[in-house]
Amino acid sequence: MAQEKINRMFGSLQEAYDWLRAIVDSSYDGIFITNGQADTLWVNPAYLSISGLREENVVGRNMWDLEREGVIDQSGTLIALTQRKPVTLEQTFRTGKQALITSTPSFDGHGNIVMVVTNVRDMTDFYDLQVKYQEAQERYHTEIELARQRVLDGADLIAADPNTLAVLRQVEKVAMLDATVLLTGETGVGKEQFARFIYKNSIRREGRFITVNCGAIPPALIESELFGYDKGAFTGAVRDKMGLFELANCGTLFLDEIGDLPLDMQVKLLRVLQERSIKRVGGMRDIPLDVRIIAATNRDLAEMVQNKTFREDLFYRLNVVPISIPPLRERRGDIIPFADAFVEELNKKYGFKKQFTTSALQAMEEYDWPGNVRELKNVVERMVILSQGDMIRASELPFRPQWTPRHRALEDGPIDLHLETARFEYHYIQAAYEKYGSVRVAAASLGMDPSTFVRKRKRYQGMFQK
Repeated sequence: MAQEKINRMFGSLQEAYDWLRAIVDSSYDGIFITNGQADTLWVNPAYLSISGLREENVVGRNMWDLEREGVIDQSGTLIALTQRKPVTLEQTFRTGKQALITSTPSFDGHGNIVMVVTNVRDMTDFYDLQVKYQEAQERYHTEIELARQRVLDGADLIAADPNTLAVLRQVEKVAMLDATVLLTGETGVGKEQFARFIYKNSIRREGRFITVNCGAIPPALIESELFGYDKGAFTGAVRDKMGLFELANCGTLFLDEIGDLPLDMQVKLLRVLQERSIKRVGGMRDIPLDVRIIAATNRDLAEMVQNKTFREDLFYRLNVVPISIPPLRERRGDIIPFADAFVEELNKKYGFKKQFTTSALQAMEEYDWPGNVRELKNVVERMVILSQGDMIRASELPFRPQWTPRHRALEDGPIDLHLETARFEYHYIQAAYEKYGSVRVAAASLGMDPSTFVRKRKRYQGMFQK
Protein backbone atom coordinates (compact mmCIF):
# COMPACT_ATOMS: atom_id res chain seq x y z
CA MET A 1 0.00 0.00 0.00
CA ALA A 2 2.82 2.36 0.96
CA GLN A 3 4.70 1.44 -2.21
CA GLU A 4 1.62 2.29 -4.28
CA LYS A 5 1.48 5.74 -2.65
CA ILE A 6 5.17 6.30 -3.39
CA ASN A 7 4.68 5.19 -6.98
CA ARG A 8 1.79 7.66 -7.36
CA MET A 9 3.84 10.50 -5.84
CA PHE A 10 7.13 9.89 -7.62
CA GLY A 11 7.72 8.59 -11.11
CA SER A 12 11.14 7.15 -10.22
CA LEU A 13 13.64 6.64 -7.42
CA GLN A 14 15.64 9.60 -8.75
CA GLU A 15 12.57 11.85 -8.50
CA ALA A 16 11.98 10.72 -4.90
CA TYR A 17 15.63 11.49 -4.10
CA ASP A 18 15.35 14.93 -5.71
CA TRP A 19 12.26 15.70 -3.64
CA LEU A 20 13.96 14.58 -0.43
CA ARG A 21 17.05 16.62 -1.29
CA ALA A 22 14.93 19.72 -1.92
CA ILE A 23 13.12 19.29 1.41
CA VAL A 24 16.31 18.82 3.45
CA ASP A 25 18.18 21.59 1.65
CA SER A 26 15.35 24.07 2.27
CA SER A 27 15.46 23.50 6.05
CA TYR A 28 16.42 26.58 8.11
CA ASP A 29 18.13 24.23 10.61
CA GLY A 30 21.36 22.48 9.70
CA ILE A 31 21.06 18.75 8.98
CA PHE A 32 24.02 16.34 9.17
CA ILE A 33 23.50 12.64 8.30
CA THR A 34 25.91 9.71 8.80
CA ASN A 35 25.58 5.95 8.44
CA GLY A 36 25.96 3.48 11.31
CA GLN A 37 29.75 3.56 10.95
CA ALA A 38 29.87 7.37 11.35
CA ASP A 39 30.65 8.02 7.67
CA THR A 40 29.17 11.37 6.60
CA LEU A 41 26.50 10.90 3.93
CA TRP A 42 24.84 14.26 3.62
CA VAL A 43 24.92 17.86 4.92
CA ASN A 44 22.52 20.61 3.90
CA PRO A 45 23.41 24.25 3.03
CA ALA A 46 22.16 25.53 6.41
CA TYR A 47 24.70 23.33 8.21
CA LEU A 48 27.54 24.61 6.01
CA SER A 49 26.44 28.20 6.70
CA ILE A 50 26.28 27.67 10.48
CA SER A 51 29.53 25.68 10.76
CA GLY A 52 31.61 27.58 8.20
CA LEU A 53 32.74 24.27 6.67
CA ARG A 54 32.67 23.29 3.00
CA GLU A 55 30.88 20.20 1.74
CA GLU A 56 34.11 18.53 0.62
CA ASN A 57 35.52 18.98 4.17
CA VAL A 58 32.93 16.60 5.65
CA VAL A 59 30.94 14.55 3.12
CA GLY A 60 32.51 11.10 2.70
CA ARG A 61 34.67 11.60 5.82
CA ASN A 62 34.36 9.59 9.02
CA MET A 63 33.33 11.49 12.14
CA TRP A 64 36.09 9.90 14.24
CA ASP A 65 38.67 11.38 11.86
CA LEU A 66 36.91 14.78 11.75
CA GLU A 67 36.86 15.00 15.55
CA ARG A 68 40.50 13.82 15.90
CA GLU A 69 41.70 16.37 13.31
CA GLY A 70 39.78 19.18 15.05
CA VAL A 71 37.50 19.88 12.10
CA ILE A 72 34.64 19.34 14.59
CA ASP A 73 35.22 19.98 18.30
CA GLN A 74 32.68 17.51 19.68
CA SER A 75 30.53 15.12 17.71
CA GLY A 76 26.97 14.44 18.80
CA THR A 77 26.90 11.65 16.24
CA LEU A 78 29.70 9.72 17.97
CA ILE A 79 28.06 10.13 21.38
CA ALA A 80 24.70 8.93 19.96
CA LEU A 81 26.46 5.89 18.39
CA THR A 82 28.19 5.09 21.68
CA GLN A 83 25.16 5.63 23.96
CA ARG A 84 22.64 4.29 21.39
CA LYS A 85 20.18 7.05 22.22
CA PRO A 86 19.45 10.67 21.17
CA VAL A 87 21.85 13.27 22.58
CA THR A 88 21.66 17.09 22.72
CA LEU A 89 24.71 19.37 22.98
CA GLU A 90 25.54 23.06 22.85
CA GLN A 91 28.25 23.77 20.33
CA THR A 92 30.16 26.86 19.16
CA PHE A 93 31.50 26.78 15.60
CA ARG A 94 34.48 28.52 14.04
CA THR A 95 32.04 31.08 12.60
CA GLY A 96 31.31 32.18 16.17
CA LYS A 97 27.77 30.90 15.89
CA GLN A 98 26.31 29.03 18.85
CA ALA A 99 24.08 26.08 18.09
CA LEU A 100 21.97 23.48 19.82
CA ILE A 101 22.60 20.11 18.16
CA THR A 102 20.52 16.96 18.56
CA SER A 103 21.83 13.66 17.18
CA THR A 104 19.24 10.90 16.84
CA PRO A 105 20.18 7.29 15.91
CA SER A 106 17.91 5.23 13.61
CA PHE A 107 17.75 1.43 14.06
CA ASP A 108 16.93 -1.45 11.70
CA GLY A 109 14.79 -4.44 12.62
CA HIS A 110 17.75 -6.18 14.28
CA GLY A 111 18.66 -3.29 16.57
CA ASN A 112 21.59 -2.09 14.52
CA ILE A 113 22.16 1.63 14.02
CA VAL A 114 21.89 2.31 10.31
CA MET A 115 21.86 6.10 10.37
CA VAL A 116 22.35 9.10 12.69
CA VAL A 117 20.52 12.33 11.84
CA THR A 118 21.84 15.46 13.54
CA ASN A 119 19.71 18.60 13.67
CA VAL A 120 21.72 21.82 14.16
CA ARG A 121 19.72 24.87 15.30
CA ASP A 122 21.42 28.27 15.22
CA MET A 123 20.83 29.79 18.69
CA THR A 124 23.19 32.75 18.33
CA ASP A 125 20.47 35.40 18.12
CA PHE A 126 18.57 33.80 20.99
CA TYR A 127 21.64 33.68 23.23
CA ASP A 128 22.53 37.26 22.26
CA LEU A 129 19.04 38.42 23.21
CA GLN A 130 19.28 36.50 26.48
CA VAL A 131 22.60 38.14 27.32
CA LYS A 132 21.28 41.58 26.34
CA TYR A 133 18.19 41.02 28.49
CA GLN A 134 20.33 40.02 31.47
CA GLU A 135 22.62 43.00 30.90
CA ALA A 136 19.59 45.30 30.67
CA GLN A 137 18.26 43.87 33.93
CA GLU A 138 21.65 44.37 35.59
CA ARG A 139 21.85 47.95 34.27
CA TYR A 140 18.32 48.62 35.51
CA HIS A 141 19.09 47.39 39.01
CA THR A 142 22.44 49.22 39.00
CA GLU A 143 20.75 52.47 37.98
CA ILE A 144 18.12 52.02 40.69
CA GLU A 145 20.85 51.37 43.25
CA LEU A 146 22.81 54.43 42.13
CA ALA A 147 19.61 56.49 42.32
CA ARG A 148 19.04 55.25 45.85
CA GLN A 149 22.59 56.13 46.87
CA ARG A 150 22.34 59.55 45.23
CA VAL A 151 19.03 60.70 46.62
CA LEU A 152 18.28 58.52 49.62
CA ASP A 153 21.43 59.31 51.56
CA GLY A 154 20.26 59.49 55.14
CA ALA A 155 16.63 58.68 54.29
CA ASP A 156 14.91 55.70 55.89
CA LEU A 157 13.43 54.48 52.60
CA ILE A 158 14.02 51.14 50.91
CA ALA A 159 12.69 50.28 47.46
CA ALA A 160 13.52 46.70 46.48
CA ASP A 161 10.05 45.40 45.61
CA PRO A 162 8.68 46.11 42.08
CA ASN A 163 5.55 47.70 43.61
CA THR A 164 7.65 50.10 45.64
CA LEU A 165 9.86 50.89 42.65
CA ALA A 166 6.74 51.75 40.64
CA VAL A 167 5.70 54.25 43.34
CA LEU A 168 9.26 55.58 43.49
CA ARG A 169 9.18 56.31 39.75
CA GLN A 170 5.91 58.26 40.24
CA VAL A 171 7.45 60.20 43.10
CA GLU A 172 10.58 61.00 41.08
CA LYS A 173 8.45 62.49 38.32
CA VAL A 174 6.47 64.77 40.63
CA ALA A 175 9.39 65.76 42.88
CA MET A 176 10.79 68.47 40.58
CA LEU A 177 7.42 69.94 39.58
CA ASP A 178 6.59 71.78 42.83
CA ALA A 179 2.99 70.52 42.72
CA THR A 180 0.93 69.74 45.82
CA VAL A 181 1.08 66.01 46.61
CA LEU A 182 -1.33 63.86 48.62
CA LEU A 183 0.23 60.64 49.96
CA THR A 184 -2.22 57.94 51.04
CA GLY A 185 -1.64 54.59 52.67
CA GLU A 186 -2.07 52.59 55.85
CA THR A 187 -0.48 53.62 59.13
CA GLY A 188 3.23 52.81 59.19
CA VAL A 189 3.84 52.42 55.44
CA GLY A 190 6.45 55.19 55.44
CA LYS A 191 4.56 58.20 54.09
CA GLU A 192 6.96 60.62 55.76
CA GLN A 193 9.95 58.89 54.16
CA PHE A 194 8.36 59.30 50.71
CA ALA A 195 7.64 62.95 51.56
CA ARG A 196 11.31 63.44 52.45
CA PHE A 197 12.28 61.76 49.19
CA ILE A 198 10.16 64.32 47.30
CA TYR A 199 11.76 67.15 49.28
CA LYS A 200 15.32 65.92 48.68
CA ASN A 201 14.70 65.70 44.94
CA SER A 202 12.86 69.01 44.59
CA ILE A 203 14.04 72.50 43.70
CA ARG A 204 13.34 73.37 47.37
CA ARG A 205 15.89 70.93 48.81
CA GLU A 206 17.98 73.87 50.10
CA GLY A 207 14.99 75.11 52.11
CA ARG A 208 13.51 73.66 55.30
CA PHE A 209 11.45 70.49 55.56
CA ILE A 210 8.90 71.00 58.35
CA THR A 211 6.71 68.13 59.56
CA VAL A 212 3.34 68.72 61.22
CA ASN A 213 1.29 65.87 62.69
CA CYS A 214 -2.20 67.32 62.44
CA GLY A 215 -3.62 64.68 64.78
CA ALA A 216 -1.07 65.23 67.54
CA ILE A 217 -1.63 68.95 68.19
CA PRO A 218 -4.46 69.83 70.62
CA PRO A 219 -7.31 71.57 68.71
CA ALA A 220 -6.96 74.75 70.81
CA LEU A 221 -3.33 75.13 69.77
CA ILE A 222 -3.44 74.16 66.08
CA GLU A 223 -4.02 77.65 64.70
CA SER A 224 -1.25 79.30 66.72
CA GLU A 225 1.15 76.42 65.94
CA LEU A 226 0.52 76.61 62.20
CA PHE A 227 0.19 80.36 61.74
CA GLY A 228 1.96 81.82 64.78
CA TYR A 229 0.72 84.74 66.88
CA ASP A 230 1.47 88.37 67.66
CA LYS A 231 2.32 89.67 71.11
CA GLY A 232 -0.81 90.20 73.20
CA ALA A 233 -3.04 87.97 71.04
CA PHE A 234 -4.05 86.00 74.16
CA THR A 235 -3.00 85.58 77.77
CA GLY A 236 0.58 84.38 77.83
CA ALA A 237 1.46 85.76 74.37
CA VAL A 238 4.26 87.94 75.69
CA ARG A 239 6.13 88.06 72.38
CA ASP A 240 5.60 87.47 68.69
CA LYS A 241 5.92 83.85 67.58
CA MET A 242 6.48 82.56 64.03
CA GLY A 243 4.25 79.65 63.02
CA LEU A 244 5.24 76.48 61.15
CA PHE A 245 4.04 77.88 57.80
CA GLU A 246 6.44 80.80 58.14
CA LEU A 247 9.27 78.49 59.24
CA ALA A 248 8.72 76.46 56.07
CA ASN A 249 8.79 79.52 53.80
CA CYS A 250 10.76 78.77 50.59
CA GLY A 251 10.78 75.15 51.69
CA THR A 252 8.36 72.24 52.13
CA LEU A 253 5.61 71.73 54.72
CA PHE A 254 4.54 68.14 55.33
CA LEU A 255 1.02 67.94 56.78
CA ASP A 256 0.79 64.41 58.16
CA GLU A 257 -2.58 62.90 59.18
CA ILE A 258 -4.40 65.71 57.35
CA GLY A 259 -7.68 63.81 57.81
CA ASP A 260 -7.55 64.56 61.54
CA LEU A 261 -7.63 68.33 61.00
CA PRO A 262 -10.78 69.88 62.57
CA LEU A 263 -13.32 71.41 60.17
CA ASP A 264 -12.75 74.99 61.37
CA MET A 265 -9.03 74.63 60.67
CA GLN A 266 -9.77 73.09 57.28
CA VAL A 267 -11.41 76.41 56.29
CA LYS A 268 -8.33 78.38 57.36
CA LEU A 269 -5.95 75.98 55.64
CA LEU A 270 -7.97 76.29 52.43
CA ARG A 271 -7.61 80.07 52.59
CA VAL A 272 -3.83 79.76 52.95
CA LEU A 273 -3.62 77.43 49.95
CA GLN A 274 -5.78 79.75 47.84
CA GLU A 275 -4.20 83.07 48.79
CA ARG A 276 -0.66 81.89 49.54
CA SER A 277 -0.54 84.07 52.63
CA ILE A 278 -1.31 83.81 56.35
CA LYS A 279 -2.35 86.00 59.23
CA ARG A 280 -0.92 85.31 62.65
CA VAL A 281 -3.35 84.91 65.54
CA GLY A 282 -4.06 88.45 66.75
CA GLY A 283 -2.24 89.91 63.75
CA MET A 284 -3.59 92.33 61.15
CA ARG A 285 -1.18 91.98 58.21
CA ASP A 286 -1.03 89.32 55.55
CA ILE A 287 2.32 87.48 55.39
CA PRO A 288 3.05 86.14 51.89
CA LEU A 289 4.23 82.54 51.65
CA ASP A 290 6.14 80.44 49.13
CA VAL A 291 5.67 76.93 50.49
CA ARG A 292 5.20 73.56 48.86
CA ILE A 293 2.55 71.42 50.56
CA ILE A 294 2.79 67.65 50.88
CA ALA A 295 -0.13 66.11 52.75
CA ALA A 296 -0.59 62.55 53.96
CA THR A 297 -3.37 60.48 55.46
CA ASN A 298 -4.29 56.91 56.30
CA ARG A 299 -7.99 57.78 55.96
CA ASP A 300 -10.29 57.76 52.94
CA LEU A 301 -10.72 61.50 52.34
CA ALA A 302 -13.21 60.96 49.51
CA GLU A 303 -15.46 59.03 51.90
CA MET A 304 -14.97 61.73 54.52
CA VAL A 305 -16.13 64.30 51.97
CA GLN A 306 -19.28 62.25 51.44
CA ASN A 307 -19.81 62.12 55.22
CA LYS A 308 -19.26 65.90 55.49
CA THR A 309 -16.28 65.45 57.83
CA PHE A 310 -13.76 66.80 55.33
CA ARG A 311 -14.26 69.80 53.09
CA GLU A 312 -14.66 68.96 49.42
CA ASP A 313 -12.92 72.14 48.23
CA LEU A 314 -9.90 71.45 50.46
CA PHE A 315 -9.78 67.85 49.27
CA TYR A 316 -9.47 68.97 45.65
CA ARG A 317 -6.83 71.55 46.60
CA LEU A 318 -4.73 68.82 48.21
CA ASN A 319 -5.46 66.04 45.74
CA VAL A 320 -3.49 67.58 42.83
CA VAL A 321 -1.10 64.62 42.56
CA PRO A 322 -2.37 61.64 44.60
CA ILE A 323 0.15 58.87 45.27
CA SER A 324 -0.90 55.67 47.01
CA ILE A 325 1.78 53.81 48.96
CA PRO A 326 1.07 50.06 49.16
CA PRO A 327 1.14 48.25 52.52
CA LEU A 328 4.12 46.05 53.33
CA ARG A 329 2.17 42.85 52.60
CA GLU A 330 1.91 44.03 48.96
CA ARG A 331 5.65 44.80 48.70
CA ARG A 332 7.15 41.72 50.34
CA GLY A 333 10.38 42.23 48.43
CA ASP A 334 11.10 45.14 50.83
CA ILE A 335 10.73 43.12 54.04
CA ILE A 336 14.14 41.41 54.16
CA PRO A 337 16.08 44.52 52.99
CA PHE A 338 14.29 46.57 55.68
CA ALA A 339 15.05 43.94 58.33
CA ASP A 340 18.70 43.78 57.29
CA ALA A 341 19.00 47.59 57.36
CA PHE A 342 17.38 47.84 60.80
CA VAL A 343 19.61 45.10 62.23
CA GLU A 344 22.72 46.77 60.84
CA GLU A 345 21.68 50.11 62.35
CA LEU A 346 20.95 48.54 65.75
CA ASN A 347 24.18 46.51 65.75
CA LYS A 348 26.10 49.76 65.32
CA LYS A 349 24.05 51.44 68.04
CA TYR A 350 24.46 48.67 70.64
CA GLY A 351 27.76 47.11 69.54
CA PHE A 352 26.06 43.78 68.70
CA LYS A 353 26.62 41.25 65.91
CA LYS A 354 23.04 40.01 65.61
CA GLN A 355 21.53 38.57 62.44
CA PHE A 356 18.39 36.67 61.45
CA THR A 357 18.47 33.02 60.39
CA THR A 358 17.12 32.13 56.96
CA SER A 359 14.01 30.58 58.52
CA ALA A 360 13.37 33.74 60.55
CA LEU A 361 13.68 35.93 57.45
CA GLN A 362 11.34 33.63 55.55
CA ALA A 363 8.81 33.77 58.41
CA MET A 364 9.03 37.57 58.42
CA GLU A 365 8.51 37.61 54.65
CA GLU A 366 5.37 35.50 55.03
CA TYR A 367 3.86 37.62 57.84
CA ASP A 368 1.27 40.24 56.82
CA TRP A 369 2.60 43.10 59.01
CA PRO A 370 -0.64 44.94 59.89
CA GLY A 371 1.51 47.75 61.35
CA ASN A 372 3.66 47.85 58.20
CA VAL A 373 7.23 49.20 58.30
CA ARG A 374 6.74 50.73 61.74
CA GLU A 375 5.76 47.35 63.19
CA LEU A 376 8.65 45.64 61.37
CA LYS A 377 11.14 48.13 62.82
CA ASN A 378 9.75 47.63 66.35
CA VAL A 379 9.90 43.83 66.03
CA VAL A 380 13.48 43.90 64.77
CA GLU A 381 14.58 46.16 67.65
CA ARG A 382 12.81 43.93 70.17
CA MET A 383 14.48 40.82 68.74
CA VAL A 384 17.92 42.43 68.68
CA ILE A 385 17.57 43.44 72.34
CA LEU A 386 15.89 40.30 73.72
CA SER A 387 17.38 37.43 71.67
CA GLN A 388 19.86 35.25 73.55
CA GLY A 389 22.52 34.59 70.91
CA ASP A 390 23.80 36.33 67.80
CA MET A 391 21.42 34.32 65.57
CA ILE A 392 17.76 35.35 65.84
CA ARG A 393 15.59 32.31 65.08
CA ALA A 394 12.03 32.02 63.77
CA SER A 395 10.89 30.50 67.08
CA GLU A 396 11.85 33.74 68.87
CA LEU A 397 9.65 35.98 66.72
CA PRO A 398 6.66 37.52 68.53
CA PHE A 399 4.16 36.21 65.98
CA ARG A 400 3.25 32.87 64.46
CA PRO A 401 4.51 32.64 60.85
CA GLN A 402 1.61 32.63 58.41
CA TRP A 403 2.84 29.83 56.19
CA THR A 404 1.33 29.71 52.73
CA PRO A 405 -0.14 26.53 51.16
CA ARG A 406 3.26 25.62 49.68
CA HIS A 407 4.39 24.72 53.24
CA ARG A 408 1.91 21.87 53.67
CA ALA A 409 2.05 19.30 56.43
CA LEU A 410 1.85 15.59 55.69
CA GLU A 411 -1.44 15.45 57.59
CA ASP A 412 -3.00 17.49 54.77
CA GLY A 413 -2.69 14.55 52.39
CA PRO A 414 -0.21 13.27 49.77
CA ILE A 415 2.56 15.71 48.76
CA ASP A 416 4.31 15.90 45.39
CA LEU A 417 7.85 16.08 46.82
CA HIS A 418 9.41 16.98 43.46
CA LEU A 419 7.00 19.90 43.07
CA GLU A 420 7.52 21.12 46.64
CA THR A 421 11.31 20.86 46.22
CA ALA A 422 11.04 22.90 43.02
CA ARG A 423 8.98 25.54 44.85
CA PHE A 424 11.61 25.71 47.60
CA GLU A 425 14.45 26.07 45.09
CA TYR A 426 12.58 28.69 43.06
CA HIS A 427 11.93 30.73 46.23
CA TYR A 428 15.65 31.08 46.91
CA ILE A 429 16.60 31.60 43.26
CA GLN A 430 14.05 34.40 42.97
CA ALA A 431 15.03 35.90 46.34
CA ALA A 432 18.72 35.91 45.36
CA TYR A 433 17.99 37.59 42.03
CA GLU A 434 15.79 40.25 43.65
CA LYS A 435 18.45 40.90 46.29
CA TYR A 436 21.48 41.17 44.01
CA GLY A 437 19.91 42.13 40.64
CA SER A 438 22.73 40.30 38.82
CA VAL A 439 22.52 36.74 37.51
CA ARG A 440 26.22 36.21 38.08
CA VAL A 441 26.25 37.44 41.70
CA ALA A 442 22.92 35.78 42.59
CA ALA A 443 24.12 32.44 41.17
CA ALA A 444 27.38 32.69 43.13
CA SER A 445 25.48 33.40 46.36
CA LEU A 446 23.66 30.06 45.90
CA GLY A 447 26.72 28.10 44.78
CA MET A 448 25.38 27.71 41.23
CA ASP A 449 26.88 28.52 37.86
CA PRO A 450 25.05 31.30 35.93
CA SER A 451 23.79 29.07 33.10
CA THR A 452 22.17 26.64 35.57
CA PHE A 453 20.69 29.59 37.48
CA VAL A 454 19.14 31.07 34.31
CA ARG A 455 17.84 27.69 33.11
CA LYS A 456 16.21 26.77 36.42
CA ARG A 457 14.77 30.25 36.98
CA LYS A 458 13.16 30.20 33.52
CA ARG A 459 11.76 26.68 34.03
CA TYR A 460 10.34 27.47 37.47
CA GLN A 461 8.80 30.74 36.24
CA GLY A 462 6.93 28.67 33.66
CA MET A 463 5.73 26.34 36.44
CA PHE A 464 4.76 28.85 39.13
CA GLN A 465 3.89 32.14 37.36
CA LYS A 466 0.90 31.01 35.33
